[in-house]
Amino acid sequence: MVACVHVEQPVDRDAYRRAVGRFATGIAVVTTRLGGIDHVMTVNSFASVSLDPLLALFCAEKVARFHDAVLAAGVWGVSVLPDTAEDVSRFFAHRGRPLAGQLDGRPHHHGGLGVPLLDDALATLECRTTAVHDAGDHSIVVGAVVAVATPAEGSPLLYHEGRYRRLG
Repeated sequence: MVACVHVEQPVDRDAYRRAVGRFATGIAVVTTRLGGIDHVMTVNSFASVSLDPLLALFCAEKVARFHDAVLAAGVWGVSVLPDTAEDVSRFFAHRGRPLAGQLDGRPHHHGGLGVPLLDDALATLECRTTAVHDAGDHSIVVGAVVAVATPAEGSPLLYHEGRYRRLG
């Protein structure tokens, strides 16, 4: 019998990105409100965590201004984007955009927790932060789901191998 010895080698970051990019994800906009200002960020790192209790999570890059705002606010909303909202996703993914008026011209309302929710979203959730976990250059933000809605019908906007995709 020959013994196999496994020696771990550092993983190349680009190879890692290519590999995880093959996992198709939905696109959502996560929102919060702090000091009367709406904060918005596009994410593809949103997930359902638990049905008992109802928990969801998203990941926020620590250097993003949204990170500090959502942690301070303690509440957040999720709007799952339809496949017609690529422009919305791109806009809220762009760093350094002005905070003032960023939701102007985009139909939205403020939910019971005061967070903005997009009117044409396939689904919306409102969450109250229950835990924040350190995860390298990101934080994993876990929240208790306190409200849900399914305001629109349609197909989801997807992201796969570095590109926006649609079903079918």
